[in-house]
Amino acid sequence: MAMAVAQHHRESSSGSISKHLDNGKYVRYTSEQVEALERVYAECPKPSSLRRQQLIRECPILSNIEPKQIKVWFQNRRCREKQRKEACQLQTVNRKLSAMNKLLMEENDRLQKQVSQLVCENGYMRQQLHTTPAATTDGSCESAVTTPQHSLKDSSNPAGLLSIAEETLAEFLSKATGTAVDWVQMPGMKPGPDSVGIFAISHSCSGVAARACGLVSLEPTKIMEILKDRPTWFRDCRSLEVFTMFPAGNGGTIELVYTQIYAPTTLAPARDFWTLRYTTSLDGGSLVVCERSLSGSGAGPNAAAAAQFVRGEMLPSGYLIRPCDGGGSIIHIVDHLNLEAWSVPEVLRPLYESSKVVAQKMTIAALRYIRQIAQETSGEVVYSLGRQPAVLRTFSQRLSRGFNDAISGFSDDGWSLMSCDVAEDVTIAVNSTKHIGTTSNPSNSLPLFGGILCAKASMLLQNVPPAVLVRFLREHRSEWADFNVDAYSAASLKASSYSYPGMRPTRFTGSQIIMPLGHTIEHEEMLEVVRLEGHSFGQEDAFMSRDIHLLQLSSGIDENAVGACAELIFAPIDEMFPDDAPLLPSGFRIIPLDSKSGDASDALTTHRTLDLTSSLEVGPATNHTAADAASGYNTRSVLTIAFQFPLENNLPDSVAAMARQYVRSVISSVQRVSMAISPSGLVPTAGPKLSPGSPEAHTLANWICQSYRQNLNELHYNKGFSFHLGAELLRSDSLIGDSMLKNLWHHQDAILCCSLKSLPVFIFGNQAGLDMLETTLVALQDITLDKIFDESGRKLLCSEFAKIMQQGYAYVPGGICMSTMGRHVSYEQAIAWKVLSAEEDTVHCLAFSFVNWSFV
Repeated sequence: MAMAVAQHHRESSSGSISKHLDNGKYVRYTSEQVEALERVYAECPKPSSLRRQQLIRECPILSNIEPKQIKVWFQNRRCREKQRKEACQLQTVNRKLSAMNKLLMEENDRLQKQVSQLVCENGYMRQQLHTTPAATTDGSCESAVTTPQHSLKDSSNPAGLLSIAEETLAEFLSKATGTAVDWVQMPGMKPGPDSVGIFAISHSCSGVAARACGLVSLEPTKIMEILKDRPTWFRDCRSLEVFTMFPAGNGGTIELVYTQIYAPTTLAPARDFWTLRYTTSLDGGSLVVCERSLSGSGAGPNAAAAAQFVRGEMLPSGYLIRPCDGGGSIIHIVDHLNLEAWSVPEVLRPLYESSKVVAQKMTIAALRYIRQIAQETSGEVVYSLGRQPAVLRTFSQRLSRGFNDAISGFSDDGWSLMSCDVAEDVTIAVNSTKHIGTTSNPSNSLPLFGGILCAKASMLLQNVPPAVLVRFLREHRSEWADFNVDAYSAASLKASSYSYPGMRPTRFTGSQIIMPLGHTIEHEEMLEVVRLEGHSFGQEDAFMSRDIHLLQLSSGIDENAVGACAELIFAPIDEMFPDDAPLLPSGFRIIPLDSKSGDASDALTTHRTLDLTSSLEVGPATNHTAADAASGYNTRSVLTIAFQFPLENNLPDSVAAMARQYVRSVISSVQRVSMAISPSGLVPTAGPKLSPGSPEAHTLANWICQSYRQNLNELHYNKGFSFHLGAELLRSDSLIGDSMLKNLWHHQDAILCCSLKSLPVFIFGNQAGLDMLETTLVALQDITLDKIFDESGRKLLCSEFAKIMQQGYAYVPGGICMSTMGRHVSYEQAIAWKVLSAEEDTVHCLAFSFVNWSFV
């Protein structure tokens, strides 16, 4: 009986195992079954259990396969797909590493040659010092291949041009792959598998030079076409015209090219170049495009057109494009320029003497643009809102070009300056022949009655990181922009536009929504749509949308990019803007100024934002504070602001006044933000910066508080005041040194001081006072006391003046005053008192405290 039970157990176990093996055995699929499964996999790589059962029912050819086997097939198919992708990625990385290794080996060989050359030169100099001590040696790192001067004289005939072209080719190759220039690694741009390429800048070289080399997955011919079309990738290139072209040997061509470059700021003229460009091929399938300037400052197509430019010199530069094994190309780029820094104010010369700026604007930009095109061609870049990459690139180029046109204001484009005082800080230019964003489709160009008006200004920033400031302006538009001014510009895009100044009042809610459109591969440039939410004050159209849409381009917001220009450019657009929508760009540009060690210009005041339009001279040398030394950030940059407005024939003066006032307001806001974000943490010190001849900020703060306590002692018992201020402006424990100034600066009430002249002007204000008047401490000293009060306020103040001088203080009832932007400000009450100097018998100024103020 026991043996029978054991045998039965073995048979049942054997049957279970056999059944399990049958369910998990390998199934060989027919080609028709695989095709059917592949179709489903293309639609859904991971179907659910219900979907697999449905598949078996709908496909008779799969009816003999268990659902579990179908599940296993899809698992295996996903695994094979993953392995295939990983293998492709590994092959791509391997090719890239091999190419980068080849570049690094070439760079190592070049550095070894440079070391050998320096050792030989060192030995030669030692020998010369022993034989002829008086001999001198030129240590310049200028090109080792010297250019015979007689060749430049032969540029009027083809034979002479061919000779120049061959010499240019030899010099360029010696810079790209040789030791003609002493190259040093670009700060913050270390080579590696994930880097764009290898970047270097010149050291102790004539002019400014930069070099880049990298791997791009495009064929050499395609890369050559892109690089020769310089305006598409070099944003500062206004135009490039080829005037003469004739064939040369080896299937190459020689071209005479005239190039115009935009001015980077309103304080310097633009540049142009008259160059020879030589295109040829080398052994091994490499392509070369090299270029250099031809002699003669007056040479070029049109001397009259060139009068607006300063002729720059292009030393042998160009592109070496070599085919790479396994596809793609290795690119060597060299830019070597002499930008004639003598033609600009001394404070701006570092901008024209910096190899880092040339590297960021030209060399690195060229390599990044080619890599962007390569990734877009391969389908690796995905953009939102259904826009094609080429369309988004065109939008970016149009925004940048329109902003550059506004800054440079070329007369051949129709720009002319309005008659204004030479000392004006804001320049007003008018273009009566231009329409908003003339596009390829004339039907989309909007006629603007009187054209376009541009208000622009430049200033110097100290100790303000450009990337941080532009990022703040981008993310906090409500801190500096006026919604109604944006609405005025946007109204020109509407079919039923309403014109200035009869616009309907609109309230900006303060919220903005940023919708990304696209970005470059390293996120150094972003294109986005910004929606500003607004609501009407009127009840009849309270439910009508007053939102404003802006097309915005931001770049250079990476703090680690050395020498990079930071920009924020925007233009009003319609909500459903077409690909060729008209654009009227405005915005900001901040360019860092590299300072040389030991330069006297480094002694520029570190506690102010200076206006360069009215004064281009550097201030007197001052000692840097300990905070500057601790912060480790002591750089300068030039900020350029340009805002464009639609102009109407019947209101040119009104639009000009509005534009000038608005730009001044933006400048004030930027100055306030700059002091707040400065890494040196000098906000309390930067605020109370007094005019020459005034006492130090600490001294004046002490006088204000002491005089308040002395003159208003009896107000302690006055019920009208004690509930708010009492007899102390500040607590007694805060009247010590720096804390007193800091507390006064951050006091909740608006405290302002004015002089006792025949026309009183303000000499000091705390942060609340500056906010109330919507101005800065520098601009405050140009505001007279009578400008902030209306007629009744001025009469009341005159009637109280004698009381103030007699008893030392006076109470001013609540009322309305005016900010510098014309906005009404209400306050519950105000107190005025005499500020006595230390001798207590001399009245230094009058102080006002506005309690519980707010904008109406």
